[in-house]
Amino acid sequence: MKTWIYPFTIFTLSLLVGCSEPQLPSGIVYCSEGNPESFNPQTVTSGTTIDATSHQIYDRLVQYDINTNQLIPSLARKWQVSQDGLSYRFTLHKHVAFHQSERFVPSRFLNADDVLFSFNRIIDKQHPFHDISRTGYPFFQSIDFERLIDRIERVNDHEVVFHLSRKDASFLSNLATDFAIILSAEYGQQLLQAGKPEDIDFFAIGTGPFRLDNYVKNDHIRFKRHQSYWGPYPEPEQLVFDITPNSTGRLTKLITGDCSVSALPRSAELAVLDEHPQIVADSSPGLNVAFWAFNTQKPPFTDLRVRQALAHAIDKRNILDVVYNDTAVEATGVLPPTSWAYSKIHEPNEYNPDKARSLLKQANISDLTIDVWAMPVARIYNPNALKMAELIQADLAKIGVKLNIISYDWSVFTQKLAQSDYDSVLIGWSADNSDPDNFFTPILSCNALLSNNNRSRWCDYGFEHILDEARALTNQESRKAYFQSAEAIISDRVPIVPIAHAQKVVLKHKNILDMHVNAYGGISFARTQVSTKKRSE
Repeated sequence: MKTWIYPFTIFTLSLLVGCSEPQLPSGIVYCSEGNPESFNPQTVTSGTTIDATSHQIYDRLVQYDINTNQLIPSLARKWQVSQDGLSYRFTLHKHVAFHQSERFVPSRFLNADDVLFSFNRIIDKQHPFHDISRTGYPFFQSIDFERLIDRIERVNDHEVVFHLSRKDASFLSNLATDFAIILSAEYGQQLLQAGKPEDIDFFAIGTGPFRLDNYVKNDHIRFKRHQSYWGPYPEPEQLVFDITPNSTGRLTKLITGDCSVSALPRSAELAVLDEHPQIVADSSPGLNVAFWAFNTQKPPFTDLRVRQALAHAIDKRNILDVVYNDTAVEATGVLPPTSWAYSKIHEPNEYNPDKARSLLKQANISDLTIDVWAMPVARIYNPNALKMAELIQADLAKIGVKLNIISYDWSVFTQKLAQSDYDSVLIGWSADNSDPDNFFTPILSCNALLSNNNRSRWCDYGFEHILDEARALTNQESRKAYFQSAEAIISDRVPIVPIAHAQKVVLKHKNILDMHVNAYGGISFARTQVSTKKRSE
């Protein structure tokens, strides 16, 4: 396997430590939880990578308005949909500049070639850049993007048409996701000629508000303002992601002023805000779900009764109290209450240890020992997977099941997870758009199984048909009925046990202004401002 080396200049860490206020001039230091897997969000679904790349380095054709959550233009200044719903024509903004770096100096502005390059790379197996991604294109593979797109037509320099093979009500929403970024075709051609096409995913070039300056693994990522940014001019001159995996470490750096914004605080840490009035929490109801996924292709999880028994055995209310400190709501299905397709239903797999024991007896299961893989890092949907695993371990002991807890370093964890050799895993999903299908297709479809994003290894063609029907409709109420049917199938077949929907929370200093915590998608600092007004202690 090829080893990746990042020959960046090491950032002077003295800028980051030993101060009571963030000291970067017109800059922001964000305490992030881990290393990105790549600098191209097309190739991953990791929230850590999304935060570090999607809204800092890149732009999309369309985006969501941060106030209304409605789709609005971005790199495409307008779009039209054909009457039959099978063609989408996008008109691009002119004079959109790509980043300039020591490796690449663009000779032109963004045009239609860049749009074709960005998406044909994903859908065309013969494209010279298709196979260089070691991880594939998991989100796009999960939503069957390759078969959805019949072809992409270049009309002229500033117009492109996506021709679909079938109607899909979620198409525009998926183009607004953090994965649907636009790359530079010119940069790609330069790398191809140099024999280094893989560099496109690591030495990133985009059109976003910040350009990648340097990266030191386990230490920091530094971005600098894109001086020729086509959109509202970003105020911060530079943005630093200070990589601090430990939650207590992030909080300490925030209190001392080494960071100005901090990711993923544990719920129990929010009480410290009373002692430090200079720090505030920004939050929004999260479009996410934490769940326990069973490998349904591996005994004993091939037996529905075993999956049902384990679902009945866990006390979700206790998990909410201990892990989330009541900053989350219990999940009775995949969709959170903030989704327009949500409907409160009776929980068919409610906490019932006696029923769990009875189901195991029916399945002739005794002295059962299973493994659960727990994420070693915090996520918005699950701030402490190891603690959650310990609580589940105690619950299962009450029904005579032994649970072994397994965890690895995050990079090893994701690599081993892709091999699918596990019993079960505590993981989750944060939606990237407001369409309810974003909760079903990317994590539970048969295509998601092929892309290794379906951690339950479950494929149900009746479930697939319902999702196909929901995507083919435009009427919201009709679509809602199909999504509720999908929820019922999940509850009945139990490939996963939905556990919680968590609030999306970041901590920041009071002098960090105009920072919006969106219900879905990665974090953005494009509009964030640093107040120069002296705060009161």
